[in-house]
Amino acid sequence: FLNRSFASLADSLVITPPMLVSASSMKSLLARRTPSKATLQRLWILSRAAPRTHHTRTLTSKQARQTASAATDTRRILRSSTTALRAVASDAMTNDAAVSANKEALAALRRRMEALSLDAFIIPSEDPHMSEYPPDNHARREFITGFTGSAGTAVVTVANGALLWTDGRYFLQAEEQLNDAWTLMRMAQPGVPDIQDWLATTLSAGSKVGIDPTLHTIDAAEALRKHLGEQDIELVPVEAGSNPVDDAWSGRPAAPNDPVRIHDITWAGETPKAKIGKMRAEMLENQASALAVTMLDEVAWLLNLRGSDVSYNPVFCSYVLLTQTTAELFVDVDKVSDPAVQKHLSEAGVTVRPYEEAFQATRDIARKGGAFWMDPGKVSFALKVAAEEGFGMMANAKKSKGENGASPGGKGKILSKPSPVYQAKGVKNDQELAGHVEAHVRDGVALAKFLSWLDRTIASGTVLTEVDIDEYLTGERRKQPGFIEPSFPTIAGSGPNGAVIHYRAEKETCRTVDANSLLLIDSGGQYDCGTTDITRTMHFGTPTEHQKQCYTAVLQGHIALDMAVYPEGTPGCALDTLARMPLWKKGLNYRHGTGHGVGAALNVHEGPQSISHRFGNLQPLLPGMVCSNEPGYYEDGAFGVRIENLFIVREADTEFRFGGMSYYGSERLTVCPIQKKMMAVESMTKEEIDWVNAYHRQVWEAVSGRLEGDAEALAWLREACAEL
Repeated sequence: FLNRSFASLADSLVITPPMLVSASSMKSLLARRTPSKATLQRLWILSRAAPRTHHTRTLTSKQARQTASAATDTRRILRSSTTALRAVASDAMTNDAAVSANKEALAALRRRMEALSLDAFIIPSEDPHMSEYPPDNHARREFITGFTGSAGTAVVTVANGALLWTDGRYFLQAEEQLNDAWTLMRMAQPGVPDIQDWLATTLSAGSKVGIDPTLHTIDAAEALRKHLGEQDIELVPVEAGSNPVDDAWSGRPAAPNDPVRIHDITWAGETPKAKIGKMRAEMLENQASALAVTMLDEVAWLLNLRGSDVSYNPVFCSYVLLTQTTAELFVDVDKVSDPAVQKHLSEAGVTVRPYEEAFQATRDIARKGGAFWMDPGKVSFALKVAAEEGFGMMANAKKSKGENGASPGGKGKILSKPSPVYQAKGVKNDQELAGHVEAHVRDGVALAKFLSWLDRTIASGTVLTEVDIDEYLTGERRKQPGFIEPSFPTIAGSGPNGAVIHYRAEKETCRTVDANSLLLIDSGGQYDCGTTDITRTMHFGTPTEHQKQCYTAVLQGHIALDMAVYPEGTPGCALDTLARMPLWKKGLNYRHGTGHGVGAALNVHEGPQSISHRFGNLQPLLPGMVCSNEPGYYEDGAFGVRIENLFIVREADTEFRFGGMSYYGSERLTVCPIQKKMMAVESMTKEEIDWVNAYHRQVWEAVSGRLEGDAEALAWLREACAEL
């Protein structure tokens, strides 16, 4: 490849048969000043696939003229990208090795499936605690597919291929990362079946579908079993420690073992002992004799502990089992060896046991009878099976003794109901909210310093990369008191990379940022007092009118949601339309939700609330909940726009209270200017302009006092917050 002249390479590319390169895709390729890695890889692959003389006789005169014109443009691109092309050639060899390794892993997985008599095996993203982001040793789906997005489920069959289901946030990313052994299933798109339907209609009667029961919730496993059973297909939970992916995973990372730390009561606002007392009261009210707490952020919140087992999420692998008299934490005991942590747990009445004993402890508790409270949407199917085994032991013991009466706790059963910890964690107390406010002011200072530097640097003619921007921003956050780590990998997407909703820049392949760039930055920080998440989109030169109109529509949707007042009992899905309406009027939309919950110095994504066009979550928004407001627009191959603030749900001061009901609204947390250059002010109402000015006054008042001594950042903030 490197021995070819670029002109010859260009000739071989443009002679490629029309069915391999569509007019729209060629237009997209040639429209870029600096081709992305994906573009160059595509050109590289096509150059290998198409000999120079291939199909030359089939070109019409019109096609020949188009080909000649395209050849000129293609040569220009290739000649301006020598370094990038050499990197792609190297990448191609590296990628070939990765593809080969992936296919070998798939072959090993299939051999193991055949040994287990399985026709298909489902590989979710989750770990045994249903985490959105699993620890590295549980990233099985990422390992077997090569796809690094946070959401997706793989299905590997012995005879019907390998498939990945993911949602609209990740379509572009999955297209780039999956090799030809995989089929991408675009969820919620017309004609795309869900996993259950695909398995039921593809596999023959008598087939067996395997799952690791520790990685599927009770609800998911039971629904799958019922659906497949209707087609005489058996769901087979593999035995503990027998996940066939693990057999194919050479070099699997070890389990994390970093120590946990105490989350200060200043920001927690309530002791673990008090929280456990409230959970026991909930158990009594629901006649539950035991409660399983299995979500990592629920354990961390309940015990006022934080960890680092999962990057960007301050949690640690653990379970808690509560009864009215016992509270047991199941964790790697080395993680809690610090005397201060041991004292903290002892004062809360919590006993520490090894992580591996959680399932046997579940059986032991279930043997005593009573109702075992398990959240069917969060607890693993395997833990329910363990409890049912305990119930069975209890029944057998009674039978052998000739007992007919029930135990003091009553007959054993599973109480399937959302975890009381989940709801309590979602509604923040006053100290937790104060921590959120403080974290956002610290973050606002870091962002003002960063954006001031970024504007000056680009204006000086310096060309930065997306990675440079990521690193500098993290460096400014690191200077702030109480900063621990980013709350998720920073998304710094220039031009077309901004349209990849969960993009991650890498040094070898990232794009540059200069005075002609439209840049989307989505980032956040974990502080000792709270968690932040913010997105801003900015242009460093002169944006096009189309970019401004799209940006303004996104801003108008953001403002509409921020200004909304609604009656108590309103779920987030009822508000989602407000953020989309300005885009809908232009025939535009976005494929992700509008808002998610945010933890108090915990996970950046949490429930139970959400604001989404998907109507499954009917959880009302409640005072004290923290949510994001983040509409966007993404034009594939061109640019992306997103504007995100966090807010607290607060009771609104309304003139009336119809029906005696309370009404709620938003109290903004995020304090960072929204770029005025991108606003098509002539398309905005007076109310919207007033909102922008009021918001920028809030930003100035919150941040300016902490910028004393940094004249450049202060001057930048003053201009950024000046009235429209």
